[in-house]
Amino acid sequence: MSATQASPSAFAASLRHARHVVTGNAVTGLAFAMFFLFLLCAAFGPLIAPYDPLASNTAIALQPPSWAHPFGTDQLGRDILSRVVVAARLDMTVAIASVALVFALGGLAGVAAGFFGGWTDRVVGRIADTIMAFPLFVLAMGIVAALGNTVTNIVIATAIVNFPLYARLARAEAAIRREAGFVLAARLTGNSELRILLTQILPNILPIMAVQVSLTMGYAILNAAGLSFIGLGVRPPTPEWGIMVAEGASFIVSGEWWVALFPGLALMLAVFCFNLLGDGLRDIVDPQRRS
Repeated sequence: MSATQASPSAFAASLRHARHVVTGNAVTGLAFAMFFLFLLCAAFGPLIAPYDPLASNTAIALQPPSWAHPFGTDQLGRDILSRVVVAARLDMTVAIASVALVFALGGLAGVAAGFFGGWTDRVVGRIADTIMAFPLFVLAMGIVAALGNTVTNIVIATAIVNFPLYARLARAEAAIRREAGFVLAARLTGNSELRILLTQILPNILPIMAVQVSLTMGYAILNAAGLSFIGLGVRPPTPEWGIMVAEGASFIVSGEWWVALFPGLALMLAVFCFNLLGDGLRDIVDPQRRS
């Protein structure tokens, strides 16, 4: 069979396996459904929100959940459902941007360290060790406090604290494969070391890295929300789950539980979704689980 015939067949088999994993496991199917729901809210949140998330009306402040306001209203009379839906865009943007940044930087640094070894391995290893010497959330707090609490700086801080995870995973996988048969064959055909790294090693570790991406997406959302909760994240009145939980925490004692509950529930479901998504991606990319 020629390569042009085998490639579509392999791709079709991969699609069948992915469909089997998603449809054959209710938990994985739920995770993917929740993921697309969050993406929908992030992409079209302002269009599907029933009210303006920034519009305040003190006449209806702190109203409990009702037909008009299913999640109730906050201390300024803003609709909590609208703010929760619109906040998905900011939180998902921070998570996706920070994970994409650390995937590129940490992944490439780890692959280079594992493939070339020597001083490259030592430099990348010492950088990862230095970052992990600090409590990661405290390090993120320090970075944002030093650079300023903007969305860009939150993305940078989240990427930095996740760097060791990607660098060490990529390094371990590259070190295993650098003496593999397909790498030796590529060298014998005259390929340069850089070309082998980019065309042979990197594509073979991308599936494993994709699982790590899903897992750290949840941590990135938690990190952004935690920074906002302590006042180092984005500034009010911007809708963001961490800010909303912080604003509603003081009202729990007086009985207005819905102000903090629903943003916190959205945050919990997002992290839960990405953790379950990681399990599903592992099943999809693991050749031993092919059916």
